[in-house]
Amino acid sequence: MKAAKKYWKGLVVVVAAMAMFAWACSSGNGTGSVGGSADEIIEERGLTDEDVAAAVSTYTPSGVLDEYVMFASGGHSGQVFVIGMPSMRLLKTIGVFTPEPWQGWGYGSVAQEEIFASGNAGGQDLAWADTHHPALSETEGDYDGEWLFINDKANARVATIDLRDFETKQFVKNPIALNDHGGTMVTPDTEWIIEGGQYAAPLGWEYAPLESYNDEYKGMVTLWKFDRESGRIDENASFALELPPYWQDLCDAGKLASDGWIVCNSFNTERATGVDPADPENTEPIEAGASANENDYLHVINLEKAAEVAANGGTTEVNGFPVVPLETSIDEGLLYFVPEPKSPHGADVTPDGEYIVVAGKLDPHVTIYSWDKILGAIEAGDLETDEYGVPIIPLDTAKEAQVELGLGPLHTQFDDQGYAYTSLFLDSAIARWKLGDWTLEGSIPVQYNIGHLAAAEGDTVSPDGKYVVALNKWSIDRFFHPGPLYPQNFQLIDVTNVDPDSDTNGMQLLYDMPIGMGEPHYAQIIKADKLEPWAVYPEVGWDPETQSVKADAPQAGNEGVVRDGNNVTVNMTAIRSHFAPERVEVNQGDHVTWNITNVDTSEDATHGFAMPGYNISLSLEPGETQTVEFDATQSGVFTYYCSEFCSALHLEMAGYFLVNSG
Repeated sequence: MKAAKKYWKGLVVVVAAMAMFAWACSSGNGTGSVGGSADEIIEERGLTDEDVAAAVSTYTPSGVLDEYVMFASGGHSGQVFVIGMPSMRLLKTIGVFTPEPWQGWGYGSVAQEEIFASGNAGGQDLAWADTHHPALSETEGDYDGEWLFINDKANARVATIDLRDFETKQFVKNPIALNDHGGTMVTPDTEWIIEGGQYAAPLGWEYAPLESYNDEYKGMVTLWKFDRESGRIDENASFALELPPYWQDLCDAGKLASDGWIVCNSFNTERATGVDPADPENTEPIEAGASANENDYLHVINLEKAAEVAANGGTTEVNGFPVVPLETSIDEGLLYFVPEPKSPHGADVTPDGEYIVVAGKLDPHVTIYSWDKILGAIEAGDLETDEYGVPIIPLDTAKEAQVELGLGPLHTQFDDQGYAYTSLFLDSAIARWKLGDWTLEGSIPVQYNIGHLAAAEGDTVSPDGKYVVALNKWSIDRFFHPGPLYPQNFQLIDVTNVDPDSDTNGMQLLYDMPIGMGEPHYAQIIKADKLEPWAVYPEVGWDPETQSVKADAPQAGNEGVVRDGNNVTVNMTAIRSHFAPERVEVNQGDHVTWNITNVDTSEDATHGFAMPGYNISLSLEPGETQTVEFDATQSGVFTYYCSEFCSALHLEMAGYFLVNSG
């Protein structure tokens, strides 16, 4: 009977797929012989029933919107990728920590220059980034679609992105650390943004010899306070916790049963520092030294109480930033350790907040910790400590279960059916296992060396299920490879079905999406209808920096050039297909302030403003105003033009900037 049901279900899928392919071909959109039948196309391309079903599952006709939107880190690009699901279409690259020319991000705008400058360190301009872990803002533990945060591992920075216009509004540079990794994660109401550390170092970028590592090198976790009203991180209300010099890794916020707490895993409790060329006895590289112990430490932090301690002055200052000393955290009961499998990478709180799932890359199990047991152990007290005095809750006391999944477990996400999904880096697979039963149900191969994975709303109190995306590190035999640097590969997997008779437990691979613009690490997936982005800015003269109308923004009728000594102000409007004024003349050495407003209000009327020779490139969406400032150091004739193909007369949308050397 079961076989018959499966046969008819498969037949229905194939018939539907063939109908879809026939429609596509008749519309001139098919693959293979245009106008051929679905049967002919399937035969010509050697497609299986599974191939056809997958194609139909992801096919999204033109004009039909995706059900979900995925925000993925851009890795070495320093940006964020916006991807529709299930189509897996790249919708936008959000310019974040590095300039992005199409959007004019970082090419002349005064407001943007100020944002970039706020992220610099030690007087050094930072021209690149390594984005890792995006976090959507939450209300009561659910994504609310208002804000997005992303960290820069390379330079310990956090950015704030407004999802009304999908533009970056703020950088904060961590004043006590040069690197981070365990960020960004948010608390259930986005009161705090968590930025965990990575490589231990003296706080505040001070020098100390490695021989003093155990005493002068520190770990850290920083808690950034987010002010929803201003839409900015409030640096003055933020603080950090000093931690032992273990290498802190990923963090997660408690929710529901564990609300008010955070957890961060760590590795290198061995405190390995690598080969010392001056010491013939010290020949152990970091990767071996940092993997010697059987356990590292899960950090359990009472955030609610830590915030009270920080607010009441229980901090010292490092580079002007408040830091709760380790001794204070111990005395106030803010920090506890629980042993975890060696070399962990994920510390993921279940949707109900009852459990924490930790995966150790060098252990085939995931370890599940009970929040009730952890709190019980803290209340009972009488705990042993590590050599820094931090109380250690015994593993057997805190552990609820262990589930053997495979080789190289990394990161876990959840669905709406009580299943957890864990990426297996060495096995190149995703394992599905059952919460509560603590049983492995099946696994699906991916291609290949998966790092993180993302599930639809899988970080929230109410996951959606439906889809999981594997964020694979490489794609050896999947695509045409453009030289030795291969693209990464996102794979979309359908997890709606459960089939105990299948090796994959019913999970089905639907789509491969190459990403050739960096190494994405992590992603979050939100229901598209939670996002309410603007189609055009609300009013003409809108300043994206303040999200309000700029009082002195140029408007139609008040354009012109004003000189005050050596200071020249240009007030310009852009409208399809005309700049006003079309001629601007200054003297060499003048300081120029150039204000531009796009006075068009239709959705298809974005204008660019490109000024070759002065490295200026702006993107002006409908209604937007921007300002650039520069010194006219080069004499000559410079043609400015609209860099967005805005109309049939686009090429005529230009003007002359003349710099007189006389």
